[in-house]
Amino acid sequence: MIRTESRGAITAIAIDRPPANALNTELAAGLYAAHQRACADGAQVIILTGRPGMFSGGLDVPELLPQPRAVVEAFWLAFFRLTRALAVSPVPVVAAISGHAPAGGAVLAIHCDYRIGVRGNFRMGLNEVAVGLPVPDCIMLAFEHLLGARLAQRLAMTAQLVAMDEALAIGLVDELVEPERLMEHAWEWSQRLAALPPLAMNRTRMLARRRLAELLEPQADARLATDLWFSAETQAGMHALVARLAKK
Repeated sequence: MIRTESRGAITAIAIDRPPANALNTELAAGLYAAHQRACADGAQVIILTGRPGMFSGGLDVPELLPQPRAVVEAFWLAFFRLTRALAVSPVPVVAAISGHAPAGGAVLAIHCDYRIGVRGNFRMGLNEVAVGLPVPDCIMLAFEHLLGARLAQRLAMTAQLVAMDEALAIGLVDELVEPERLMEHAWEWSQRLAALPPLAMNRTRMLARRRLAELLEPQADARLATDLWFSAETQAGMHALVARLAKK
């Protein structure tokens, strides 16, 4: 489910769980471990990417929906440990967004330091509300940190998925490249970051993220997200989603 490649001081972590790179407990824990290993092995920049056409389609709802509360809470804990690790990473994390990035895919990207998207008919955003799941507090905090409270509220409450051109215009991604140039450009950008004085660069980037670092708490966030998951409205929305997916 995860492929890694290192070039000097840069490590790329690729999600490879066909068809949609859907996130389950094993994948979230594996990505967390891959990030920790890369940092421990001396990586100065980390690239997070997906499969061509699909960064991540979000949570594996069909797998999670029938699970008991303890299993669902374990997923959320693994997921929020991963997103916090990205947000407070001791080295920059560059999201090379290789295609669609709805819901959980967008969540991974917004916790990274820099986002490179691909041109094409791809969409990105937090569409949880459309299936009855309130956006968890910690995710909304990261979304507001990136876009500002007014725009983050509008996009999240309307479950809006935006095209990549609009994602660039509003700052959800930092730049766009052709799909075939994505990884080449991500390596080049990462090399420029790695060439900067690391103490100065990393202290400066973490100053800008100190509010996230202080407020993200995986265990409390997982308990709240689990409570939301088992609400009657969310359960009804998730069952309807799984039924629609089964017909495709």
